[in-house]
Amino acid sequence: MSKEKNNIYFVGAGGIGMAALERYFLARGCKVAGYDRTRSELTDALAGEGVEIAFSDDPELIPAAFRDPAATLVVYTPAIPADHRGMQWFRDNGFEVVKRAAVLGRVTRSEKALCFAGTHGKTTTSSMAAHLLTLSGVGCNAFLGGVLRNYNTNCLLDANSPYAVIEADEYDRSFHQLSPSIAVITSTDPDHLDIYGTEEAYLESFARFTELIQPGGALLVHEGLKLHPRPCDDVRVYTYGVGSGDFHAANLRMADGTITFDLVTPGEVIEGIELGVPLEVNVDNAIAACGGVWLTGNKAVEPRHYREAMKSFLGAKRRFEFWLREPGRAIIDDYAHHPDELRASLRSVRRLFPGKRMVVAFQPHLFSRTRDFAPDFASALSQADSVMLLPVYPAREQPIEGVTSELILKDVTCAEKCIVEKADLVSAVKDSRFDVLLTVGAGDINLLLPEIVEACR
Repeated sequence: MSKEKNNIYFVGAGGIGMAALERYFLARGCKVAGYDRTRSELTDALAGEGVEIAFSDDPELIPAAFRDPAATLVVYTPAIPADHRGMQWFRDNGFEVVKRAAVLGRVTRSEKALCFAGTHGKTTTSSMAAHLLTLSGVGCNAFLGGVLRNYNTNCLLDANSPYAVIEADEYDRSFHQLSPSIAVITSTDPDHLDIYGTEEAYLESFARFTELIQPGGALLVHEGLKLHPRPCDDVRVYTYGVGSGDFHAANLRMADGTITFDLVTPGEVIEGIELGVPLEVNVDNAIAACGGVWLTGNKAVEPRHYREAMKSFLGAKRRFEFWLREPGRAIIDDYAHHPDELRASLRSVRRLFPGKRMVVAFQPHLFSRTRDFAPDFASALSQADSVMLLPVYPAREQPIEGVTSELILKDVTCAEKCIVEKADLVSAVKDSRFDVLLTVGAGDINLLLPEIVEACR
């Protein structure tokens, strides 16, 4: 990637990961523009910060400053269709066109990068680590997959920090572009089988990721994963887990809506860590995040910082986010879109609200994922008292014959279950007699939450 190119054009500018890079380049004085298919709250925010965004792929809408291949770098996401007219124009006219992951790769080669990978958990763990480094005063440049509620952004910038924190995405093997100083792998449950085809190929991709860790770096892997890492001989390898591993929790206490534990590391015990988002899965996530930062060896991050950061961490938006919490009633939104994530989310609701009537509105994400994991989704959803399934959110995919939400619904075993069109969800929820409502999925179900909350007050 040419350093002299100060005009950066993003194709898929409204994506959460792309937005972080747009803000990174804006902060470095670059001109930034781009395209996205639909207007959103995020694209509006980016426009207010100086990103010129078009919502048509008509090449005529590309601003004049970005029509010179000698001065413009084009960054795109793998989700952009092959027949995108703007992309075709850039390629036909000799522009340098690179994936978002390649740009992140450049960042990892110029800074000490903490890269968090895994089927699930990577957004929360990377966000926790970024918050810890920021709160300690060490700082970081963070590129996160969710909007961190502590800062209301998915991008933290610090020109004086040597560290970058990056959510390492395995989709389309994007994380193979990175060169981590420290890599953390949270989970390797098969996903994105539309890309990988088999579980073996998926696991091989993670093994390849471990080969990219820089000499002198470190690898932190959750215990028990189906993974055979292949780091170079000069990379230190550690494990973590709730009950065991080089990093683990001791004296774990769950009571009165709080979770507290002592963090055991290879060199010290950091006592009294309390979770600001008291979910059982966040014990794992906090150990991974704290472990990754501890492995930097930076003594400016003191034990008190670990305690303060984990207690003050508010989570990322759409990661078990409370929209309503009042006596006897709650509305929670969660981004879970893999069966294991969904199962963990429902289990957390049961732990937090024992004996309460739980209604789940789930929007399956991708036809291929629905096809590949329908029985597992049904098993997870069967923990609920009532299930409402929205039609499949297609995202980047075309429909697959025979693949609908009915594939999941037919195997859900709870007494109340139905398919609800998105336009009817608000009224269906209002009539559902819920104690706890959980809206789940990686599509656009969250856009209905303001209406749902208003209707249920």
